[in-house]
Amino acid sequence: MEFAGHKKIKEFTIDGQIYDEADVMRLKEKYNSIMDHYLRSQGYVPHLDLDIVFTIDYNGNWFDFKITMYGIYLGKAKAKCYMGITGSKLIPMTPMTQSKSEKSSHRVESQ
Repeated sequence: MEFAGHKKIKEFTIDGQIYDEADVMRLKEKYNSIMDHYLRSQGYVPHLDLDIVFTIDYNGNWFDFKITMYGIYLGKAKAKCYMGITGSKLIPMTPMTQSKSEKSSHRVESQ
């Protein structure tokens, strides 16, 4: 397992307005996805120990929102390979739960 200790944590934020209360949860998920993609395109992965912060305030006409996500810089190539970081440990994008022999036997069975 790779480690990424003592790296600076960077804050990424999006803010804007949502005009229909029925769209709040859908757009929250959409903006979370956009933030994740943006972080990775800049070479960052999410810091999984720090929650995504979503705040919303109704001003009488629409909802003002702000989403903040925290990331650690790994470089653009590595950012595609890791889900994120927890503590100082990098979490691979896909879990390595199967041994090579299990994978090869699964391929033979599925043919």
